[in-house]
Amino acid sequence: MNLWRRKLRLTAVAAVGVVSLVAAACSSSGGSSGGGSATSGTPVNGGTATVALPAGVTNNWIFPFYAITNSSVYNSNQFQWMFYRPLYMFGNNTNTNVTINYPLSPANPPAYTNGGKTVVINMKGWKWSDGETVNAQSLIFFLNMAKAEKNNWYAYSKTLLPDNVASYKATGPNQLTMQLNSSYSSIWYTYNQLAEINPMPLAWDVTSLGAKAGSGGCTTDSAADGWAKCKAVYTFLTAQSKIASTYATSPLWSVVDGPFKLSSFNTNGNVTVVPNKAYSGSPKPKLSAVKFVPYTADSAEYTALKTGELDVGYIPTADVGQKPANSWLPSSNPLGSSYYLEPFFSYGIEYAQPNFNNPQVGFMVRQLYIRQAMQYAEDQPGISRSIWRGYATPVSGPVPTVPTNEFLPAIQKENNGQGPYPYDPAKAKALLTSHGWSEVGGVMTCQDPSKCGTGITKGEQLKMTFVYSTGIAAATATYQTIKSEESQIGIDVTLVGQSFDSIIGESLPCAPMGPKCGVQVFAFGGWGYDGPGFEPTGEPLFATGAGSNSGNYSNPEMDKLINETHTSSSLAVFHQYATYAAQQLPFMWVPNPNPFQIQAVSSKLHDVAFSPMFTLLPEYWYFTK
Repeated sequence: MNLWRRKLRLTAVAAVGVVSLVAAACSSSGGSSGGGSATSGTPVNGGTATVALPAGVTNNWIFPFYAITNSSVYNSNQFQWMFYRPLYMFGNNTNTNVTINYPLSPANPPAYTNGGKTVVINMKGWKWSDGETVNAQSLIFFLNMAKAEKNNWYAYSKTLLPDNVASYKATGPNQLTMQLNSSYSSIWYTYNQLAEINPMPLAWDVTSLGAKAGSGGCTTDSAADGWAKCKAVYTFLTAQSKIASTYATSPLWSVVDGPFKLSSFNTNGNVTVVPNKAYSGSPKPKLSAVKFVPYTADSAEYTALKTGELDVGYIPTADVGQKPANSWLPSSNPLGSSYYLEPFFSYGIEYAQPNFNNPQVGFMVRQLYIRQAMQYAEDQPGISRSIWRGYATPVSGPVPTVPTNEFLPAIQKENNGQGPYPYDPAKAKALLTSHGWSEVGGVMTCQDPSKCGTGITKGEQLKMTFVYSTGIAAATATYQTIKSEESQIGIDVTLVGQSFDSIIGESLPCAPMGPKCGVQVFAFGGWGYDGPGFEPTGEPLFATGAGSNSGNYSNPEMDKLINETHTSSSLAVFHQYATYAAQQLPFMWVPNPNPFQIQAVSSKLHDVAFSPMFTLLPEYWYFTK
């Protein structure tokens, strides 16, 4: 199992991918495509389910408007969304669904008119726990803040939301009408723009604790004063979100519209949530509480499973057998009858992200031939077999290869899924030597700067540091193997392990060759297409200046191809973008664990499923006796 940032993509034809994944899941032995159930029994209300957090992960950000440094599925989809429902939810209580879920969302489907330039959103009239309505005002609050603080919003890409909104206003208490600056694909705009809006309560429109709801003025602010009121509210809320010790007691964060609210929060990672009795949606939680427990290593978490301390946890790759040919689950259950096993599929990509603006390696990784050599040096099939026991698939571009889907371009299917750069260390070394490099003391050294590339000096060595996420033994072994493989072609890789939270805290885009570009290669895990952007059109990761573009990749042709996917629903247009991204290697692709995890669930806990969109829905869970 690796650790993921955020988010993934789908479109109107996303059902194709769903069908493929459902078929695969249903053919597995012992797995289910819905909430699992290993034994029969009498359902009971109440009980506390104890759930393991991924090793090395803690929830550390509660305010659902944040910069890339606080962006992860563990803070958003699996923490904030239990309390503060986004405008549109994705995934459901199955192991397979990756589409929009209107029944779980506080808004009805958007209506597009005027050639796609007018969007009307009708809210359902849900209630915040303080009695206020989740209405058009809740959306205006968020949009005003996005206007004021777009550079501090992880989902922002230049020219996109909120830049592409000419105007917006409440046209009824529960209705918001938006006028867009151009005609857009309704699927793309819903999945990759509207889905990033998170309604916010009037109780948050303040600049001090105890202030009257709305007194901050952000909900009624405008550009006339430079969004000064919204900026002040953002500053206050961000400061409060940094004080994690107050999450469970703050009058701010206790105002929720989701199925749960915080009961206790410890900065060491121990978190307990309880039902929000004012929740307007369905189903209502049956459990009395859900307790989340942190671990520093997956081995310790597995010990807790074996001793019965957990109701839900994952089995480390080292403790499952080799993947059977026709099943997503191991042939035997290492935990016996006390637990049943569920596959946790991932709809995403795994990668190491070079920092194109780092002063030490930026000029080197800007050279496509160097990125090609690094990819050729990596034996993805071998890593999958030897480290992940077959529970990983090659990544070859920006589109997930599993499940099979229409978005996957032909180029990514080449060479048994390795794409245009299959394992070939001889070709990798030849690329380097033909561009002016030769080995000196086992490390490639530039001998001819005119061939090495712009900014690379004579005598400069191909050395770089990968900062990787600790706590997951298989992930550590993966990067140790990559280090060894790169050394075979003369690239000297140093590995530095940090916690996942620590790495993403350093991942803010930075100025070219500036002092804040300290990380050379980010290796925190990968990206799930579960926001920002649920359709894999690339703007969050690869667009110039995008808020989640931690590696500072910039390519005018890539920008052009991405923008074309926003206005066209043509699959051919999408494939042009995806093919170019696979060829250009903005990232170094690494094997994607799939299933992402093998989860173990107590035989007494039922309707537990693991969404490929990382949507956590414990309101469905219940115990039996």
